[in-house]
Amino acid sequence: MTTSDERTSEPTHPGDGGLDSRKAAILNAVVNEYIGSALPVGSQHVVDAPGVSVSSATVRSDMAALERDGYLAQPHTSAGRIPTDKGYRFFVDQLGGPGPLDPGGRQQVRQFFDHAHGEIEEMLERTSGLLADLTDCTAMVVGPSHESAAVRSVQLVGLGHRLALVVVVLADGAVQKQSIELPEDADEAVVSEAGGRLAAHALGSPLAQVAPVAAPSAVPVVDTVVASGVAALRSLGEADGHDQLFVGGSSRMAAAFDAVDTVRSVLTILEQQLVVVSLLRDILDTGLTVAIGTEHGVEPLASCAIVVMPVSVDGIKAGTIGLLGPTRMNYPLALAAARVVGDRLGERLGESAR
Repeated sequence: MTTSDERTSEPTHPGDGGLDSRKAAILNAVVNEYIGSALPVGSQHVVDAPGVSVSSATVRSDMAALERDGYLAQPHTSAGRIPTDKGYRFFVDQLGGPGPLDPGGRQQVRQFFDHAHGEIEEMLERTSGLLADLTDCTAMVVGPSHESAAVRSVQLVGLGHRLALVVVVLADGAVQKQSIELPEDADEAVVSEAGGRLAAHALGSPLAQVAPVAAPSAVPVVDTVVASGVAALRSLGEADGHDQLFVGGSSRMAAAFDAVDTVRSVLTILEQQLVVVSLLRDILDTGLTVAIGTEHGVEPLASCAIVVMPVSVDGIKAGTIGLLGPTRMNYPLALAAARVVGDRLGERLGESAR
């Protein structure tokens, strides 16, 4: 029997999308249950949820109302209900942003960054794997562009007959390498002198802005090697004008979707670096940290949700973290993991730049 308390809807609270508190509690319970089970949710799974505490009949009535309002859908006549994109959006907005990551996840992140050494690119690639492991989503990490990073040091290493390697360390901690051809008469002494002149000339300049050496030395072959080194540095700078994308856990898409065509479409998008980087940037530009279903505007990803977090170093944007999964992804976990990993990654990039 339905009581008068059950028949009376509670007042709508500011910011709850127009739902009274009981319907909001029922919707949140359905989303949580469906995220965990991937099965349509019936009223019996909801009656004991926090904030509900009404009969099954009242829950069924409210779930029917939520369906009419577009928050829930009923895939089969006799089945329970599943959230729509509108329902997920309500759920995410109610979260109010990232919460704390669970203790096991925090320990995993701490251990990772305590042992993350080596070149920046290697760390970014491994970070995408860490995020995928934490969330069971496909993780995307966009690294900082090295185009404007100043040269910290340059070495010219002879590799044998007529070949040398230019190794440059940038102020953001990145290490870049490119081989150059040497003149026939460039011996070890020439390479050493040219390396010293190249280092002194390039120090403090952004890669793409290393200028040709104006004052020649007394040894023409040294000048030739230095000019080749400058050209190599500028070439590296021009190549670094593009954002670097590292994707981890792309194979998890196969387990997230039943439809083979959906998996194929998602994997095809992930192979297009420029599309993915632009997508993450566009989501952030709209002011969102979560884009659900068609909100991101990429049709092949209409059954997906994307969580995006900027990575900052000293208040300056230095990269982006993204998580891609089905719309029934674990949003609280994804948001918490993206925030914690993004913060730690920003700290590590800042340390590398000092």
